[in-house]
Amino acid sequence: MIFRAYLIVVLIVTSTLTVHAAKATGISRLGHAIQMGAFADVKNAERFTAKLQEKGIEAFYFRKDNGLYAVRFGDFPSKEKARAVAKRLVAERMIDSYYIAPPHEVVFSQAKGPGWQKSPPDEIRKPSGPLQPVVPTEPPEKEKPAPKPARETREMGAIAARTAERFVGIPYKWGGDNVVDGMDCSGFVRAVYNLCGLSIPRTSREQFTAGDLVTKDDLKDGDLVFFGASADTINHVGIYVGNGKFVHAPRRGEEIRASEVNESYFEKRFVGARRYF
Repeated sequence: MIFRAYLIVVLIVTSTLTVHAAKATGISRLGHAIQMGAFADVKNAERFTAKLQEKGIEAFYFRKDNGLYAVRFGDFPSKEKARAVAKRLVAERMIDSYYIAPPHEVVFSQAKGPGWQKSPPDEIRKPSGPLQPVVPTEPPEKEKPAPKPARETREMGAIAARTAERFVGIPYKWGGDNVVDGMDCSGFVRAVYNLCGLSIPRTSREQFTAGDLVTKDDLKDGDLVFFGASADTINHVGIYVGNGKFVHAPRRGEEIRASEVNESYFEKRFVGARRYF
């Protein structure tokens, strides 16, 4: 009896410490999210995102493989709670159709292929038919493959890097007209990690205090690289994508691009790097 009571106390304390640790680092796994929209013009996706943010809903937009833009928001513990909020927004005529994105959904896992650094002018195009959410179906029982082990940490880093590459060429503006200096770059990396199922702190300075320290010589796909005059004055962040390059949002409203970490401007301002997977 005494041992059982002791075990319960240990479990409670352990659980509490785990929660406190998650809060301290600001890193947590995302739950279900709401996704909607099939915008051909990035400006329309941007305006809708700003409209949600004005209501206190943290949202971001991204370009899908068919060239259209979708908006995603929310972090819900269950599909039912996400659907309840979506239905309320439909009733308020803020959204029409929507898709509930499950946790751990991998939106992008492959690079776009040669030339992703330069978005072709006809990248944005209308779909050939009605846009339908892609919901993976399970094969028949006899055809089910053997269970796969959990994704390796480095695989998730590679997925984060490939996701960041998908944003290249998109003019990104984070947080509407009242965005603070440096929020575009941190908002961009936060959106990328969100699509990978991970929530990280919002500002670049907060992001720098989370995750594991990484040296410049040990940079791997998905690591965040930080720049500024010092660790106390960080004002820029990007996502390392390999081959000495990182993807970032240079200035508010400018297109997201890839740059060299050792480019003179960034080399002089490099403060450090962090790993989150």
